[in-house]
Amino acid sequence: MHKINWTKAILAGIAGTILFDLFGLVMGMGWWDIPALLGEKTGLGLAYGVAGHYGNGILLAVLYAGIAPSLWGPSWMRPFIYTTGETIALVWLFMFPLVGAGVAGLDMGVDMAVGSMVRHWIYALPLVFIVNRDLFPAQKD
Repeated sequence: MHKINWTKAILAGIAGTILFDLFGLVMGMGWWDIPALLGEKTGLGLAYGVAGHYGNGILLAVLYAGIAPSLWGPSWMRPFIYTTGETIALVWLFMFPLVGAGVAGLDMGVDMAVGSMVRHWIYALPLVFIVNRDLFPAQKD
C-alpha cells in the first residue's frame, strides 16, 4: 500500500507556493497578490490570505502525493498533468468566476489565463523534485 511522505509533501507545497509567488512578482503581479485578494474578498485581511494561500499549496501537494501513483504518464509529467487539471477545474472554472474575472480569467485578458497556468506549472516543479523522488525512486523515464 502506498503511504504519503508527509514531510516531503508539505515541503513541496511550501516550496511550490513560494515559486508560484516569486513568478507572480517577476511577472509584475505583485508579491502575495493571491493572498491579498483572498484577504480582501473574505474581509479577513492579509494574514488570513497568506495562511489560506500557503495552506492550499500544502493541501494540493499532499493530494498529489496521494494520487500520483494512479496518474498516467512518466513520473516527471504527472505533476504537470495534476496541476493542469487542478488549474482548469478549481481556478479557471471556480475561483476566477467567483472573483468576477470570468471563466479562465478571460474578462481580465488572455494573459490572465496563460499566466495562471504557467504559475501552476512552476508550482509543480517541487512536486517533480521532492515528492516524485520518494514515489518513483528507481523509475527511468
